[in-house]
Amino acid sequence: MAKTSIVLSYHSILLHQSDIQLLTGPHWLNDTIISFYFEYLEENVFKNAKELLFVSPEVTQCIKMVREDEIGTFLEPLGVSKKQFVFFALNDNDTPDMAGGSHWSLLVYSKPERCFFHLDSSYVSNHKPAWELASHLIPYLSKDTINFVTKECLQQSNGYDCGVHVICNAERLAECAHHTGQIANCDMHEQINPSYKRAQILNIIDSLSGSD
Repeated sequence: MAKTSIVLSYHSILLHQSDIQLLTGPHWLNDTIISFYFEYLEENVFKNAKELLFVSPEVTQCIKMVREDEIGTFLEPLGVSKKQFVFFALNDNDTPDMAGGSHWSLLVYSKPERCFFHLDSSYVSNHKPAWELASHLIPYLSKDTINFVTKECLQQSNGYDCGVHVICNAERLAECAHHTGQIANCDMHEQINPSYKRAQILNIIDSLSGSD
């Protein structure tokens, strides 16, 4: 999709009108929208939760493709060593250095629990890329054993709301992690209303763009 006029410049994110349009209908959310919301969670919603780190889809994609000894190039500037919980928005794109893919899921590293948790709103569609990313990151993150757990979560009812589920699951887990220091026992059966969340994100963007 061709880029249109810029609607919002928010920290490192530029939102174009073409990005915003993805929120208005039955469309798959792109890297930019998810990156924006991850940035919003880190800078606004959880600005005092210094133990949380939200990694953008673009950085996650780079990490997937580089050698193990190059992972730090992307994560060290984000202060990953000081973080207790690291959130990765993951898609099934296996093309180097390009946005894309057809399905989003959420991979979360919990340092206190020494575990990766994978949440997939379409059963186990992204199990393989999630396991590959976790396996790639484990030697960099810890010398100890790190487990990999598929965490149960609500399932999407269509083929395009996976990105909304990633956003909602990340926000829910971050809240749980911040208040309880763990995510294994976090209840992920709280109802997700994709239409409501899309409208909420549009309102957030409208509010931020009005304050520029």
